[in-house]
Amino acid sequence: MSSDVNVEVRDVADGLWLWRQPHPDWTEGSDWRPEVASFAVASGGARVLLDPLAPPPAARELWDRIEAFAPDTIVVLKPDHVRDVDLFVRWYGAAAYGPWLFWSGDVPKTELRAIEPGSELPGGLRALDDGRGRMETPLWLPEQRALVFADGMTAPDGELLVWATGRHDARVRGALRALLDLPFEHVLVSHGEPVHTRADFEAALGREPWSSAEGA
Repeated sequence: MSSDVNVEVRDVADGLWLWRQPHPDWTEGSDWRPEVASFAVASGGARVLLDPLAPPPAARELWDRIEAFAPDTIVVLKPDHVRDVDLFVRWYGAAAYGPWLFWSGDVPKTELRAIEPGSELPGGLRALDDGRGRMETPLWLPEQRALVFADGMTAPDGELLVWATGRHDARVRGALRALLDLPFEHVLVSHGEPVHTRADFEAALGREPWSSAEGA
């Protein structure tokens, strides 16, 4: 683990690492905490960035690592996690994948290759269904035995929780429980403490979900 100009860099497993930093669009009263994680995974010959947020220019060590990584694929996991996909595509000539529909004003200039649950991405990464019906597609990373979530799960106070969806909570828990059929060991989330275990995931399914109103 290392830090570089308010950016934390953490290795999770062979070929899987993350960086974590305050989001520049965060404001007091936001229904999420300021620090967010971005992920990098090397799998099946592909070098993939997931929901990447560009580090500040002064974070030279991290930029050097990204440059050496030379990403060839960018994946947006959720319509409001556009972040800096356009920048990374422009700088590295990477192919970009993501939702086929965006509901906010933050629409990428890059034409993304649409993904949905069941889609297979470069490197053998597979898009999953988290039951929320919001076109979020968590990913299964088979080589690293990891699940990566945008907002489907969160850990604002360090404990892994399902992000509440009101009347859809039962459907969400069913979809997440089905993911236990996958042989994963790691669970990564964008918001809050980013790295968790399979045991944490199983425990989260039995806890009360986290409501954004609680964390506002």
